Parts: sequence; C-alpha cells; structure tokens
Amino acid sequence: MSRVPSAVVKIRHRLRRAPRVPTRRTRRPASAPLALAPRPRRPLVRALGLVAVVVLGAWLGLLVVGNVRVPVGPMDTTMTLRPSLTGGTKINISPLGALQLDSHTAPVRLDVNVDQLDPTRAQALVDHPERFSGLQDEVAHDITRGTADLAVRSGVAVVTGATALGLAVYRRPRRALASGGLALALLAASGGTAYATWNPDSVLEPKFSGLLSSAPSLVGNARSIVTEFDVYQQELARLVTNVTKLYDATSTLPAYQPDPTTIRVLHVSDIHLNPASWKIIASLVEQYRVDVIVDSGDTMDHGTAAENGFLDPIEGLGAPYVWVRGNHDSLVTQRYLERMKNVHVLDDGRATTIAGLRFAGIGDPQFTPDRSKASGAEQSQELAGARLASALRDQRAAGTPVDVAVAHEPSAAREVDGTVPLVLAGHIHREKTEVMKYGTRLRIEGSTGGSGLRAVEGKYPDPIEASILYFDRDTRRLQAWDSIELGGLGRTTAEVSRHLPKENQPGATTSPSTSPTPSPATPSTNSP
Repeated sequence: MSRVPSAVVKIRHRLRRAPRVPTRRTRRPASAPLALAPRPRRPLVRALGLVAVVVLGAWLGLLVVGNVRVPVGPMDTTMTLRPSLTGGTKINISPLGALQLDSHTAPVRLDVNVDQLDPTRAQALVDHPERFSGLQDEVAHDITRGTADLAVRSGVAVVTGATALGLAVYRRPRRALASGGLALALLAASGGTAYATWNPDSVLEPKFSGLLSSAPSLVGNARSIVTEFDVYQQELARLVTNVTKLYDATSTLPAYQPDPTTIRVLHVSDIHLNPASWKIIASLVEQYRVDVIVDSGDTMDHGTAAENGFLDPIEGLGAPYVWVRGNHDSLVTQRYLERMKNVHVLDDGRATTIAGLRFAGIGDPQFTPDRSKASGAEQSQELAGARLASALRDQRAAGTPVDVAVAHEPSAAREVDGTVPLVLAGHIHREKTEVMKYGTRLRIEGSTGGSGLRAVEGKYPDPIEASILYFDRDTRRLQAWDSIELGGLGRTTAEVSRHLPKENQPGATTSPSTSPTPSPATPSTNSP
C-alpha cells in the first residue's frame, strides 16, 4: 500500500476546513442578518383569510351554477339560493312585482323567479277548470323535487367554488380541499338553521311590492285564510292558481273579490291637508270594496274655517265616513263635517251602527294650533279616555256593545282597555299594533297624508299609510288586516303586508270571537 505524500494530505485538510463562499441567493447583509427573514403568519389571520376565501368562493359558485329550472304547475320557474343576512323567500313574478315571505332565518335566501307561463299547460287548466282541484298535489310534488335538486346543485356549486378559489389563492391541494370542506360544512349549517326556523305560516303574512301590491287577493281573503288554512302547500297552490289566471288575462290585475261575509273597514288618519289623500282613499274604497271609512283625526292642519273646503271630497268617496276630532281639528271643523252627507262624527262616547259594526269615539280634548290656551297634555287625554270607557260600559250594559272604539291619541285609547275588542287611534304618524293588558287590541295608523307639509321637513319623505281591516260579519271581530304603505312625496313605491291576529293563526287556542278580558272596573256579567 503506497503512502500519500504529507503535502497532499495537508492541502486536502485545508480544503475541507476552508469557509464556504456564500452564493448570490443566500448572501445577506452582515449588519442585519435576521431583519429580512419572513415572520410566520398568525393563526387568527390565517383562519380569517381561509373563511374569506371560503365565503367568496361559495358565493361565486352559487352565482355561476347554483340554480335549477323547475316547472311548477303551468309555470316555468328558476330556484336559486343567495347569501342573505335575514334569510326568507322572495318570489319574483315579472313584470308584476314580488312577494317576500319570512319563511326562515338563515344566511341564505331562496329566490323563486317565475320565468314564463307554459301556454299548453295553462290553456289546459283554463279549458278544464276541474283540474285546479288536483293542482295542489302537483305543485307540492314539483316544489319538493325542485328543492331537492337545488340542494344538491347548491352543495356542488359551493364546494366547487370554494375549492377552486382556495387552489388559486393558496396553490396547495390540501388547503384547497380544506376550503371546500369548510364550505360544505357552512352550507350544511345554514340548511340546518333554515330547517329549524322554517315557518310554513309565513305565506299568511306576505309583503307585496310592485303591481302586486294592488292584488293582495293572491293569497286569499281574510275569512278563507282563517277558516280554510290546512298547510303551506294549499296556499302556495292558491298562489299558483291565481297567477295562472293573472297571466291568462294578458297580465292585467284581477278585480279584488272579497268574501261577501267579510266587513271591510278602511282606517286612515293624520291626513294634514294633503289633497292627494282623497284620490288614494277613493282608489282603495273601489279596489277593496270598502264598507266603512274610519278617520282617527288630524284631517286638518290649523282648523280654520278657510280650510273647510278641503273636506268637500269626502261626500264622493263612495263609503260612509266615520270621524273623530284630532288635536289639529277645531270645533269649527267638526261642525262643518256634521252637516255633510254620509259623515258620522263621533264624540263624547256617542255610538252608531254602520255596515253591521257598532262604533263609538271621542274627540281630542286639545286643540294645539290654538296657542292662547295652555295644554293639559297627558292628563286631559286620560280624562277623555276615561269618559269614553264609561260610555262603552254603559253601551254594554244596555245590550248594545260597541265593536270598535276610536280616539285620536293612543294615550286616550289605552284608557278603554277591557271595554271593547278593538280601538283605533293615530297621532304618532307611524303604524303600530299591540294587545293591551286586558285584551283590547290597539291599532295605531300612520299618516295617510304622509304627514302633510311636514313631510318636507325631514331628510326623507314620510310614507303614506292606511289599513284595510277585515271583520267577520257574524262575530264582528277582527280577522285580519292589510297594512298599505305608499312612497311619500316624489316616490312611487308600494307595499301591502297581510297580518293575522294571533288568535286567528293556525294552532291558536283562543277563539277569534272571544271577548277581551274585562278590566277590574268593567262589569263581567254584560260581556257580548
């Protein structure tokens, strides 16, 4: 074995121990060797970033492919899931408008677009009306199948969208799959929330917009809603049936056909010298076949004799006009109305029967435009309400109980709690409903004049509000009401909302004809 020269061994040893020359890629300034090194991301930031990618990807997936075309009865519809903060269901019936239902509370909304009417299927229904009886089952089957298809397609769309965006952002298959899995979990949680909060009765209280706001009969009249309600599917079939007839009539709105056994009362208030109110009231009287108009005061603004000519259109509105004095209406105004035909002025608890309903009311004890007199405010309202309550008890004792009481200010109206089933008021310029302690329902109307000239004082104009109240002719109790809201000055929006008292809703234990619980001062032996 030959020996390596010692000189060669030393050279090799020196080569092994020689420092490595840093390359261009690893070289960094000696003064700050750690300053440029990237810091690891915080877990919270990474988690928020992942959630943002998942939500955006899922939303994009739903926009691109998350819808299904479903034939529902004679109509072709498109069902879509959309992200939403409030949930619910929106049914778009182009070009007539839309219906909104508070069907569920979840971060997704169900949109149903009525695309077109199939001429062949629609004509078959028109030619053979007996087929409408089987339309309910057909619609229920179509919607069940469409909802199942939409759930599957939405799941695929959400997972695909979140996975694709995750892959584009992170460029790692594992992260992309995690995005898709999280999206699927979020969709499942949203579906579970929607299922847990599903409210099939929401079809009973829809909100109409567009031209449909003039056709609330699409979901049936007040009496049929109370007595004929079985399940959600029946009302949905009724909706499809009426929409079919709507399209068959060349998309013209059908005349409103109320139940002949229903008494319809139009409640208006706080007109405040707005001349547009008379045209709106006349239109509502004709459209809804109104039997009685009730005005809970503040028809005028200053109550002067010069304003009295503003009241002349009342005689031509087409229905009896029941009126109580508001704090902007003077005794001069009241005497002018008392001389008009078809006008019934209520004051000091006087009662009158109109269209099968018995009304009693009291005028506002204050006249605020008259600054020469100090106002007693709340105390005078309570005294007026107490006088009205006493008159209502006397009517009941005489065997002629009052069905509807009317006052201008809610503070006066609250004093009649327990003496009458329903009391109407205004004054506060916004709509409100409540059932008071002893069972009397208080309905406060908004301003049918859009607050009059006061509408221009704020940033946004006040809406014009009125209500159609539906009474059962036999029991004379409130069955349902439609809240009507029109856009204020310069606006052309319209919305009609159907409402049912709790005692009239499906499953309620209280009969709609039950009288209110009498207050301690009310004789319980003379209940109607």
